[in-house]
Amino acid sequence: MVVRVQREDFDLALEVEALTRGRTDIGAIVTFTGRVRGNDEGRTIATLTLEHYPGMTEAELARIEAEAAERWPLQASLVVHRIGELAPGENIVLVVTASEHRQAALDAASFLMDYLKTRAPFWKKEIDRAGKSNWVDAREGDGDAAKRWGENETAPEPNGRKADA
Repeated sequence: MVVRVQREDFDLALEVEALTRGRTDIGAIVTFTGRVRGNDEGRTIATLTLEHYPGMTEAELARIEAEAAERWPLQASLVVHRIGELAPGENIVLVVTASEHRQAALDAASFLMDYLKTRAPFWKKEIDRAGKSNWVDAREGDGDAAKRWGENETAPEPNGRKADA
């Protein structure tokens, strides 16, 4: 089980290869890659800045990754989340789950992504092409998705906003 928070980009193929190299007990690998959108609710986005609390963020991601491993029989998992200023089209997050059978890998990946969208301690600020900035609130549907796993709370953002991954 691996968690990383980093500024630099990641390579999906290299990450999967490193996670699964030499493993013959893995029958299913599920990946999710999140990217910066160039448009959000009618606004044209120039940049997205992701902030976090070093140390606390990694510990919380490790905790939720361990919870996924308790809920499903995973052979391996990886969460990579980027921070800093990102442009449209750039990668933000990578979740990889590997298990003996597909359903465990699928469910664990969904669980991890739902958690990242609602509870992970990251804060997003969008700046549009006109130079106007705003903190990104969690979307209404994100909380509903997390409820299926028993998650009811959301992490606070600056000024009381909800965290969004």
